Amino acid sequence: CEVSMTPKLEVNGVDFSYHTLEGETKALSDISFHVNSGEFLCIVGPSGCGKSTLLSLLAGLLAPERGEILLDGVSVGKGASGIGYMLQRDHLFEWRTILSNVSLGLEVRRKCDSKHLSRVKELLDSYGLQYFYDAHPSELSGGMRQRAALIRTLALEPDLLLLDEPFSAMDTYLREGLRLELSKVLADYDGVSVMVTHDRDEAFQLCKNIMLLDRGHVLIAGE
Repeated sequence: CEVSMTPKLEVNGVDFSYHTLEGETKALSDISFHVNSGEFLCIVGPSGCGKSTLLSLLAGLLAPERGEILLDGVSVGKGASGIGYMLQRDHLFEWRTILSNVSLGLEVRRKCDSKHLSRVKELLDSYGLQYFYDAHPSELSGGMRQRAALIRTLALEPDLLLLDEPFSAMDTYLREGLRLELSKVLADYDGVSVMVTHDRDEAFQLCKNIMLLDRGHVLIAGE
């Protein structure tokens, strides 16, 4: 008989609005989709379409007004863990070395042991940062800093990896190179990856599954 598999990430009928003194602004309306383990979903749309709001909801930073978001069957607003969130800016601390920057999340979670540090060094080596363990962020190029920020996120081994236009501030040549590197790293990643971007070419290059958003609504989604 056929075995039914529960999706790793489920978004069911989600609505969200921003409320100000001037009134209510609808950001997302009846958003539903699911992503299975090992899949990479790219959410594409113009500025103001609700992409970043949806990513904040997936991270549990905002709560939906209606509907639910489940990671492994647990609401992300009620204790679901294992979420890694990479923002547009690298947010590296200048007073920390690159090795201590990428290990920061492990320190916070009290997992900075020899096993996890070895994994971090493997990631640094594979991303071409093997000679920069003791360097500080100001000594690195923009692309190298962004690589370090991605390693800091991956070091936590998240079940859900969220990427908020991670290459938007880079020039075209550097962006192309980092897209390829990201594809290689995520080829062996068995969690769920969700990236938002306004760049359709980036979406087609990186992702098999794409969802188009416009003014808070899903226009189309699929392979």
